[in-house]
Amino acid sequence: MNTQPAHTIILSPIEALDTSLLDRIIGALITVFGFPVEIMPLIDDLAFAFDRQRRQYHSTLILEILDRKAPSDALKILGVTRQDLFIPILTHVYGEAQLGGRASIISLHRLKEGFGSEGREKEYHTRVVKEAVHELGHTFNLRHCKDPGCIMHYCHSVADVDRKSNHLCRYCSTLLKDEKERLMSG
Repeated sequence: MNTQPAHTIILSPIEALDTSLLDRIIGALITVFGFPVEIMPLIDDLAFAFDRQRRQYHSTLILEILDRKAPSDALKILGVTRQDLFIPILTHVYGEAQLGGRASIISLHRLKEGFGSEGREKEYHTRVVKEAVHELGHTFNLRHCKDPGCIMHYCHSVADVDRKSNHLCRYCSTLLKDEKERLMSG
C-alpha cells in the first residue's frame, strides 16, 4: 500500500546533507508550490554522469535517472548534490530541470562562492533555497523571467542569485497558479 500523498514533491539528497538546509528547502518549496514535500534519496552514486575531461557531472543524465527512479505518483523531483554540474554548452550550471517535466537538480558546489569559511550559513542557505525554487519552477513550466527581482530570473553568477528576490513576480505567480490548476484537474 502506498502511503505517499498524491501530488507530492520528492526532495532527493544525493549525498548526506545538512538537515537545517534541507528543512529550509522544504519550507520554501511548500510555501511557493503548495504541495507536500517528502525526502527520498533516489541516487547514491553519480559516477555514471562523471565526465573525466571536464571533471564535472553531466546534469541531464542525472535528471533522467531521478525521473526513472522516482515513484510513478511523485508530482515533481528535486535532486540536491554537492558535485559540480554542467551541460555541454555551458562551463557549469547551478542546476537544471526538465521544462514542464518532473525532474530537477541543483548543485551546491558553486553556491558557496565568496563565503569562504567565515560562517555565513544564512546567506548560503538563502542562495540554495533560491536555486531550488528556481529549478523546481521550471518543472512547473516556468521559463526564465525578464524581471531581475523574480526568482525565475536567469543568473550568470552568484552575485545575480544574491540580487534576485526569493519570490515569484506577479506574472510568474499567475503562470504557476494556472499550471497547478492544470495539474490538479488532469
